[in-house]
Amino acid sequence: MNPPTADPKRKALGASSLAGVLLAWELLGQMGVISPLFLPPLSAVIGDGLELIKSGDLLGHLASSLWRILWGFLIGAGVGVFLGLTMGISRLADASIHPLIAATYPIPKIALLPLLILWLGLGEGSKIAVIALGVFFPVVVNTRAGVLDVDPLLVKAALALGSSRAGIAWKVLLPASLPMIFAGLKLGAGVALLLLVTAEMIAADKGIGFLVISAANLMQTTRLLFGIMVLALLGLLSNWLLATLEKALLPWKSETQGPKLQTR
Repeated sequence: MNPPTADPKRKALGASSLAGVLLAWELLGQMGVISPLFLPPLSAVIGDGLELIKSGDLLGHLASSLWRILWGFLIGAGVGVFLGLTMGISRLADASIHPLIAATYPIPKIALLPLLILWLGLGEGSKIAVIALGVFFPVVVNTRAGVLDVDPLLVKAALALGSSRAGIAWKVLLPASLPMIFAGLKLGAGVALLLLVTAEMIAADKGIGFLVISAANLMQTTRLLFGIMVLALLGLLSNWLLATLEKALLPWKSETQGPKLQTR
């Protein structure tokens, strides 16, 4: 018997935990237990955020950030999936490319931003490039691992039915490695958000990261916390979009996947 796809009790518990944290935040701020300079009430943070929305400033910062992270993610993920599939299919490509990836993967990608600025300037190119690099590595590593983990019997069966190498890659290897590819995409989405904020703090005059660092420099704690809340919502949104796409492409996974052991 398959486990239920959605547990109302778990959802209610999660919502209650979040509501409890937000309520404690508001009460601590209203009671003056913590100075408003360090932790203003939630209502003050939301009020300042509404002013940002009404003035249109938030929309401008959000549009800049979404533009950068979207292009960086698409470029990094696209190249990562392509090279991961190529390395998984071709031993020659794997022998040539894998050592380079293994050698450069440990380098903190934000450390490359000054070099990218030198090469591409202070415009959008350097920020998109550093996001693309951050997304590329988890995607290519997971895609390669997913292809190498495909059951060889599936490939032999496709060959016996007369499939070409391109047909096997498209109809067998890619679908079978999709769970690992989505794992890499989810990791890449988190890295992309981290690199976006850092790049905007260092070399931008617009964006959510710039909004946060500017508020911190001016000791505008309410605006700073609202910027952090926006970043949290962006992270939740990206995870939800990838999970929805994964469920649409892999309906069998949600039906068969479930916890092996649960404790009360």
